[in-house]
Amino acid sequence: MKQSIFTVLENVPLTATVYRMRLTGDTTGITTGQFVNILLDGLYLRRPISVYDCTEGVLTLIYKVVGKGTAQMAGMRVGQPLDVLTGLGNGYDRTKAGDHPLLLGGGVGVPPLYMLARQLREQGKTVSVVLGFNTKDEVFCEQEFKDLGCDVTVTTADGSYGVKGFVTDALPAEYSYFYTCGPEPMLRAVYKATATSGQFSFEERMGCGFGACMGCSCKVITGYKRICKDGPVLEKEEILWDA
Repeated sequence: MKQSIFTVLENVPLTATVYRMRLTGDTTGITTGQFVNILLDGLYLRRPISVYDCTEGVLTLIYKVVGKGTAQMAGMRVGQPLDVLTGLGNGYDRTKAGDHPLLLGGGVGVPPLYMLARQLREQGKTVSVVLGFNTKDEVFCEQEFKDLGCDVTVTTADGSYGVKGFVTDALPAEYSYFYTCGPEPMLRAVYKATATSGQFSFEERMGCGFGACMGCSCKVITGYKRICKDGPVLEKEEILWDA
C-alpha cells in the first residue's frame, strides 16, 4: 500500500451515471485487478475504486455515481489533486489463463477486466469477453475491448442491445479458464454455469480498505478472507456461498 497525490487529467461521462477519470502520478506497483482508495473532502471513509488501466505515470479509473463520494468525484476538474492509496488487493493471476481465457463482467464489474484483457492479448492469448448490462443506455467499453482484439459479446437484461439475458446466457462453447467481476447474484450464476476453474473479483462495501476492520469478510473453505486485503480476487474452488 502506498499513499500518493495524483492529479486529474480527464474526467468524462461514458453514460448517464458512469465516468472515466484519468490521473497522473506514481503508478509503480499497481497490478491488474487491484483497486485504489480515494480520500474525498468532508467524507470520513475513502472510496474504493477498481483500476481500469495503468501505464507509466497514468492511472485510469471508471466509476459509477451511486452516492456522495462518487458524486463528488464526478464534479472534479482537470488539474485537481487527489490523495490516493494504491497497491490495494491481490489482483488477478494470469499464469492460469491458458490459451483461450474468458472474461465475464457485469455493470461496474466491467472496468477491472480491461487491463487484464490488454495484458492477456499482449501475451498472445485468444480472449473472449462477455459484458452484461441492464439496458442499452448502460453499455460502455464495448469498443475498447474490441480494439484490443477481443471477441466481445454484450448482453442486456431487457434485450434492448446485443443478446437478451445475462452473461451466463452468452457463454462461448469453449474456453480454457475464466475471470469474472460483477454483483454477487451474477457471480453466483457464473459459479454454477462455468465448466472450468476461474477467478472471481468481488464488489464489497469496504470500511478501511486494507484489512484492519474485517468489515468485508467472505466465507471460504479455510474460514474467512477479507475482500480488501486477501481479495478482491478469490479462486472458484475456495468460495463457499451462503444458502
